[in-house]
Amino acid sequence: MENNHHSPIQPPLGSTVIPLVNKLRLVLEKVHDGDRELELPDLAFVGSQSSGKSSVLEALVGRDFLPRGADICTRRPLRLQLVRTDDEAAEYGEFQHCPGRKWFDFSRIRAEIQAETEREAGDNKRVSNKEICLKIYSTRVLDMTLVDLPGMTKVPVGDQPPDVEAQIRKMILSYIKKPHCLIVAVTPANSDIANSDALHIAGIADPDGNRTIGVITKLDIMDRGTDACDLLLGKKIPLRLGYIGVVNRCQEDIELNTGIQDALASEEAFFQSHPVYNDVSDCCGIPQLAKKLNQIFVQYIFKRLPDLKTSVRSKLAIAAKEHSSYGHMPQERDQGSLVLNILLNYSNAFVSLVDGRNEERLTSELYGGARIHYIFQSIFVSRLEEVDPFERLSDEEIRTTIYNATGPSSALFVPEVPFQVLVRRQIARLLDPSLQCARLVYNELVKMSNNCLVHELQRFPLLKTRINEIVGSFLLEGLEPSQTMIGHIVEMETDFINTSHPKFIGGNKAVEVASNQLRTYRLSSPRTRDGVDSDAVSVSGSNRISNAIVARSHTNGIVSDQGVRSVADVEKNGSPGSERGSNWSISSFFRAREVHNPSINISRSNSDHATLNHKEHASSIIHLREPPLMLNSSDIHSEHEAMASTVTKLLLESYYTIVRKNIQDSVPKAIMHFMVNRTKRELRNVLIESLYREGLFQKLLQETEEVSMKRKHAEETFIALQEASRKLQQSNGVCGRIIAISQVNGLFLCAFLSYKIQSSNGCMDHLKQNRTSRPKMVDDRQVAPP
Repeated sequence: MENNHHSPIQPPLGSTVIPLVNKLRLVLEKVHDGDRELELPDLAFVGSQSSGKSSVLEALVGRDFLPRGADICTRRPLRLQLVRTDDEAAEYGEFQHCPGRKWFDFSRIRAEIQAETEREAGDNKRVSNKEICLKIYSTRVLDMTLVDLPGMTKVPVGDQPPDVEAQIRKMILSYIKKPHCLIVAVTPANSDIANSDALHIAGIADPDGNRTIGVITKLDIMDRGTDACDLLLGKKIPLRLGYIGVVNRCQEDIELNTGIQDALASEEAFFQSHPVYNDVSDCCGIPQLAKKLNQIFVQYIFKRLPDLKTSVRSKLAIAAKEHSSYGHMPQERDQGSLVLNILLNYSNAFVSLVDGRNEERLTSELYGGARIHYIFQSIFVSRLEEVDPFERLSDEEIRTTIYNATGPSSALFVPEVPFQVLVRRQIARLLDPSLQCARLVYNELVKMSNNCLVHELQRFPLLKTRINEIVGSFLLEGLEPSQTMIGHIVEMETDFINTSHPKFIGGNKAVEVASNQLRTYRLSSPRTRDGVDSDAVSVSGSNRISNAIVARSHTNGIVSDQGVRSVADVEKNGSPGSERGSNWSISSFFRAREVHNPSINISRSNSDHATLNHKEHASSIIHLREPPLMLNSSDIHSEHEAMASTVTKLLLESYYTIVRKNIQDSVPKAIMHFMVNRTKRELRNVLIESLYREGLFQKLLQETEEVSMKRKHAEETFIALQEASRKLQQSNGVCGRIIAISQVNGLFLCAFLSYKIQSSNGCMDHLKQNRTSRPKMVDDRQVAPP
């Protein structure tokens, strides 16, 4: 039996595909960057502290290599890749953090695991979620990848934080919740399985039990008269992948340095001699566990292969594009052609962006020329249409301009000068948004230049910098004449006001429209009690009062020096029809006639006559108020002024609309001609004239160290994914053969389990009598892929 344990195992199930998966894992760890599509299956061991996880792993490997102790030993996840070899002498381990070094002494592997754990988590029982990756090559192992996770604990010890239990559970769930992870739930047989921490946390991550296999340890130390047969047959807590029972080395065996092979021999003897476990031998022992884990692992790999192939193919296309963008370092004789090719591709890419011929960005967002069109129509034109022609121009300013233009006399008609002054002022306000439009298009062209050949120019930062400088200067040279032309366009509009424009409303039409508006407004205004327009009173009341006074003062052809009175005096003393006003006019009028009447007694003394003349002269003086320092047009109201203001506003609005449309049409044309189309026509020649010089080639094509490393990494990734894709294609035939073998083994296993479930209700003697009559199981160790 001892020789049987030391003899090499026949090529097991999946011996051809698992090494491929391990190679893929190394490749995909570099490129998947957290992408679950490229994750590969794992076998994660979970269990409580001192449940026997480490002993099971060592038995699977056939070597003592894990830290041991009374307290928590596994304080960091250990990813263990088992690689089967045919060379018995070449049995060694490799750590990922020590590349290129082989560890032939497994006691030193144990010491390195402990030292690496302490480097990350300290030396006082703290835990860390950073993995230790170990690969073991041996003839004793079956190809698979295992993950040993820290054991679950309740009470913190050492430097462990109070929430160490929650931390460990969170770490375990981060592994076993992934759909590609197979869970190995390790539970000691001498504890109540209903309280199993491993099965509890596995049930959280895998409620249906489709990814969980149970391992019952320490079967040899159960109470006398008890066994775990019901557990192994899945009668208490069923799992789709079933249970395997094992016997661990006790602490005494470890202290006595009992070898793994001797422990396996003792385990086999225990199961063969036990009256119950002997009849369920396919569910017992480390060899059975190794074969079952190998089968499950391989089947899960084949289940993942189609999605994995699709993902690798997609990543390969991306890697090929990235590798192509970095290219290769050109020889000196090829540097000129490379520079010329980059310059031509850059100018073509810029023109494609402007013209909308970039296929990569057609459906993602608006870009290039479409954004320029948006600037013209949705920003520039729309904003000008929103501007009020009379913005920052009040009615008072219009009236003031009209009054100032008429000088000392009132205008008989609406003056033309106020219209031209005001319309030039409003047209000039269109200059700023037009210049802003040119600046927005310039900024957009700069953005487009920065988006051309991004990946290609990453290799050569100096060439990229020089291209950006030249293109920026060239675009700026196009911005200046564009802005100059825009200024000329606005100046032309202000220099000559073309009142003969066919769409201009004209003076006669404006007067007609204004009269209709005023008439409509007068009719729609509220009336006073005596039926007179309130607005009319406020506007022309002073004129009516002045006319009444003048008419009354001209009675009998005599003009009284009291007849010319201010409007304020008339309003203060009353209307001409009032008694006081009437008495004043009549008395002053008759006093003037009494002086020249011969029937009047003129025998008064000279002194009295002089006194009377002096009083009369003093009372007849009309006093004028001083004009205000600041005179506003709002202090003056008349119907004529209202008409003039309305006509001027109509003329302003009409001509401003004509000019606004002209500018909305001319400004985009100027920008397209001087900046956009000029760049499309001349950019290629400018770049070639500036950069295609033999003395600049070597300097322009210098790479930074970072770019060189990125190119190297892209090349390695591309080559590795190419190899992975080829291997995955070769695995198609292997996949079919393996699945066929798995189906044959599955039929035998189903028949055997069906028989066991039926016979388990009988007594042990009945089981022994029927032992020879049950189906003969095929030893999986003898099944090899054809």
